[in-house]
Formats: sequence, structure tokens, C-alpha cells
Amino acid sequence: MRDLPQGDPDIWTGRATNRAQWLLALGGAACMALGIALAVESAWTSGIVPLVMSVVGCIAAGLLVLFGTLAFVHVAVKVDKDCLEVRCGHIGVPRRRIPLSLVAGAEFAPRVTPRQWGGWGYRWRPEKGTAVVVRRGEGVVLRLWDGHTFTITVDNAETAVRVIRARLHPSLPGATH
Repeated sequence: MRDLPQGDPDIWTGRATNRAQWLLALGGAACMALGIALAVESAWTSGIVPLVMSVVGCIAAGLLVLFGTLAFVHVAVKVDKDCLEVRCGHIGVPRRRIPLSLVAGAEFAPRVTPRQWGGWGYRWRPEKGTAVVVRRGEGVVLRLWDGHTFTITVDNAETAVRVIRARLHPSLPGATH
């Protein structure tokens, strides 16, 4: 989090990190290594089909776990005068950009847990809305004009809520500014 001490900054940035997900990424890398080792060191005496299935299965599972966890090791949030932007992982995908003109309000959530949302990552639940959850802890809950909510786990969420509230335009959705 980098915000200026005097008043609200022009751009507020924050992030949240889940270091435990690096362990899952290591597990994915281990699955890939096992698949490669099976392909290289196999005697090929038990037939080609079982070997190919083992190799492909290990590499596919490894890639899925590795890239799935690396995509949600951290989340970066940026609030400027016009929008809130959320980027996940090291390459910033998935990314969501929400214009502040679509935000009806922002609330501080002192405890957001992966269990509430069905796990880590980019989540959607019909009764709750959408969330980006990378760890347990404080977060920001945006109430959108269309009735949906968007929750993000981020460090120093209270400051983020204060900055967002200061930038909300008291107008109807769809109005031009």
C-alpha cells in the first residue's frame, strides 16, 4: 500500500498476498517434474498407453495447479479519480476495472475468508456477488448501482474505502459527468 499522508492521494494502490499459495505452486511443479521423469526414465515395457496417460496426467495436473495458484498469489488494487482496477497474480490476469460512476457505496469488511466464498481466487456466488479472495483478512465491499457487490481482500482496506467514498459522485447511474 502506498498512499500519501496529506489527504487523499491522486492514486491509491494496495495489495494482498498469500504466501501459502507458493506451496501449492511447488506441488504443481512437482507434478510436472514427475510427468517429465516418467517420460524420460520409463522402460516403456508396460506399454505406451499407460505411460502416455501417466505423463499427460501429471503434466496437465501440474500445469493446472501451478498456473492456477500463481494467478492468485496476490491481488493489486488501484483506485484513481475515475475507477477501481483489480489485477491478479504476476501477469495481472484476470483483471477487472470498475468505473466509480457504477459504484453506489463502499464498505469495510474486517474479516473476509476464502470459506465464505468457496475458496481462493476470482469467485462468484449468486447470493453474495463477486469477489477476489487471495487470503483471509480485511477487505473492501463495493455496492454497485445494479444491486451486485464486488469484494476484494486488500491490506489497509479502511483507507481504500475512505478514498473510494471521497470519489463517489452523488449522481444516478448512467449520468454523464
